[in-house]
Amino acid sequence: MGCCCRAGSSWLTTPRLITNAACLNFRPIFNMCSVSFHRNNTSSPTASYSRRWYKPERRGGISQAPEIVRHWVQGDALPGGKHQEERFTVVSYNILGDRNVSNHGDLYRNVLPTYLDWDHRRRVICEELLGLNPDIICLQEVDKYYDLLNILEKSGYLGSYKRRTGGSVDGCAMFWKVDKFQLLEGESVEFRQHGLRDNVAQLSVFETREAKSRRLVVGNIHVLYNPNRGDVKLGQIRFLSSRAHILSEKWDHVPIVLAGDYNSTPQSPIYKFLSSSELNLMLHNRKELSGQRRCHPSQVLGLRREKGILFVLMDRFFNSRWSDEEINVAIGAPKSHIAMHPLKLNSSYAMVKGPLTTRDNSGEPLATSYHSKFLGTVDYLWYSDGLAPTKVLDTLPINVLKKTGGLPYKKLGSDHLALVSEFAFLEVVGATEDRLSVKGDIC
Repeated sequence: MGCCCRAGSSWLTTPRLITNAACLNFRPIFNMCSVSFHRNNTSSPTASYSRRWYKPERRGGISQAPEIVRHWVQGDALPGGKHQEERFTVVSYNILGDRNVSNHGDLYRNVLPTYLDWDHRRRVICEELLGLNPDIICLQEVDKYYDLLNILEKSGYLGSYKRRTGGSVDGCAMFWKVDKFQLLEGESVEFRQHGLRDNVAQLSVFETREAKSRRLVVGNIHVLYNPNRGDVKLGQIRFLSSRAHILSEKWDHVPIVLAGDYNSTPQSPIYKFLSSSELNLMLHNRKELSGQRRCHPSQVLGLRREKGILFVLMDRFFNSRWSDEEINVAIGAPKSHIAMHPLKLNSSYAMVKGPLTTRDNSGEPLATSYHSKFLGTVDYLWYSDGLAPTKVLDTLPINVLKKTGGLPYKKLGSDHLALVSEFAFLEVVGATEDRLSVKGDIC
């Protein structure tokens, strides 16, 4: 193991070597495409769950396993049309904890045991990360932190780790290139201390090592999974946003990136809360805040009928009431019904338009996670004023994911897909109390 020292409330590890519809608005439009990453910019029934693992389709006795190719999608030109050199790349990736594979085997009944083996997944995950060559890496469901650190530090990364409280052994990990960023401040969040379960999050303040140094706050979170506890999910997101805002103000209003698995879909009230900064709890059923309950693959692929409208309305009526305790957990103020957070956030994937084969009506990926009980999007890279996404690594079409029979797969080391965004710093040219104006840096 590497040696550890305390940085704020984060664990900082010194490198040994420094070198260089409710779920998704599913469209039955499939476009076959052939893990490799292309640097050039480009634009039926489900698998049977009774089988031990998925067997690819065959034609004439030849296996028709899907090839996994992800393309970079370029964003709009920066404000002012200026060329921009100060850019950085961030990865958000739920890598599937090794213990969770053992504890939730029913989710991976269609996956070959070889693809679930940690030694295989570690190699695939690290090959993917090093191939992407990102400046900052935010990982969730990490329970083999030092296995990853031993590989990533040899390629010039420092790392920090925060394990979940309680009986779980996984947590969040953040890595950054030491030749690109230096850590100014680190903070770990234990939500248990605030009555918000055993999930954790990380916050780091970085400064670039460029001639014209720039600073930013990066957050990394794995929100509670339980679809019935929308109050806890809101509380965790609200608290992280508040802490990120405080750090941003402390370091002279620097921009923010919030990465993670938010366990909420793009059409959910929680997504609306993140993108609009507020949510009236009284208009929503607590159990439907995340949108997760409508994301079973058979529902998404149209193989199972939705509940009757009368049943849905009755369910919403009888489960829409909020107790004072639940309101307090969600909002932190029992006398209010409006949940709020202090940031103005956009999702990088929603802001960089992609093809209909991979995106839903909101612009988000159709799916960032796929196993035998879930097919949909829960992972995001949110960013604040002062940044602009210049490109993203697009996800995969539904038909390609479906052919895998479920993730992990041969060249995909998790049941989630890594999200990757390149951001450019924007220069603040004027400000009022209500609005910041920005323009592209002149390089």
